[in-house]
Parts: sequence; structure tokens; C-alpha cells
Amino acid sequence: MKYSFQKCLDREFYNRPTLDVARELLGKLLVVKAAEGIRSGIIVETEGYLGVGDLASHSRNGKTERNKSMFGPPGSVYVYFTYGTHWMLNFATREAGIGEAVLIRAIEPSEGIEFMRSARKVCNNQPIKILTNGPAKLAQAFGIVRNGFDGADLCSEKSIISVHDIGICYELSEICVTTRIGIREDADKPWRFYVKENDYISKK
Repeated sequence: MKYSFQKCLDREFYNRPTLDVARELLGKLLVVKAAEGIRSGIIVETEGYLGVGDLASHSRNGKTERNKSMFGPPGSVYVYFTYGTHWMLNFATREAGIGEAVLIRAIEPSEGIEFMRSARKVCNNQPIKILTNGPAKLAQAFGIVRNGFDGADLCSEKSIISVHDIGICYELSEICVTTRIGIREDADKPWRFYVKENDYISKK
């Protein structure tokens, strides 16, 4: 389904407690304006990563050249490479200098599905959900890499990437809160959020 969208979320949306932002990003529309056209989809799964006290966070030891975009300003895009093969998409939260962010874990595709299939090398007879039901998958499907995306401003209308409110608002009863996935330290923190019964999440 193709959604119409207007102004992107403002900086005040991101300049709040990280877990609130992570939860309220569910139902928002991610838009990437690529040369071949728009790719978009509804965010259905997120994880929060906090600062110094969060042992699973890239910012736990302070600011570096690699993680500097995680330190803001709020609404900055932070893209990193993991396991030597995958890019991951994150949004910086709270005020500049704090070093907290939300990892976007899964998306329900909306527009540009043919581009996503090509980027992911997924045939037309395979289900759409496998295009973006995981953080590495969605980054590949949306063409997200460090160069051109890391440090981008989600709050600028001129940015290649933005997030929009399209009127989808989930009640607390419609959201699952669980522990984070794929980490070893602080793995018991219930800082992962996803839309219940959604087919596009990475893992129930």
C-alpha cells in the first residue's frame, strides 16, 4: 500500500527519552529518496540503545570517529557495519552529546518494492516480508550504507532519508516489549518493541 506523506518528524520528536522514541516510532513511515525512486515502509520493530550504562551500546566508552553520529543532534542518522557484512540503521535520540539511539529492526514495505527486491536479490515469487524483516535486510533493501546516510538529518526536508507521521498510532496493548536480540551484554534489558501479530517483524 502506498501512503501519502508530508512534513517529516521534527527534532523535538527525537529529543526525548530513547525508549519512548523507540516505542513511538512504530507506525511511522520511513522514506528514502533514491535516484531510481522512493522506497518507503512502516516501522514495525525497534530497539533502544542507551549511553554509558548500557553495555550493549556503541557509546558505552564515549565518542569515537565511528560512533560520532550517535551523539546527535537528535534526529541524526547513525549507520554502522557489523560482522563485516551488514549495515545497520539507527536514529540518534535525546540532546546532542548523550550518545543514545534507536535501531530500526523491521519495516513493512510500502513503496518501491521492486527496487527492494532487486537490492535484496529476492525473486517475485518469494514473500515480500523477507525483504525487510530484520535490520540488515531492511538496510540492504533501502540501499542504506554509511556513505551518504551516516550523519544525515532526518528532520530536513532535503535529506535523502526521513520519517513521517501517517496517522498510525498503536495502543500499548498492540505493542510487544521484549529483550533485545543478537547481543551478549545487557541482553536482559526489555528495550525491544514490535507490533503484535505483524508479519514483518524479525522474530516473535
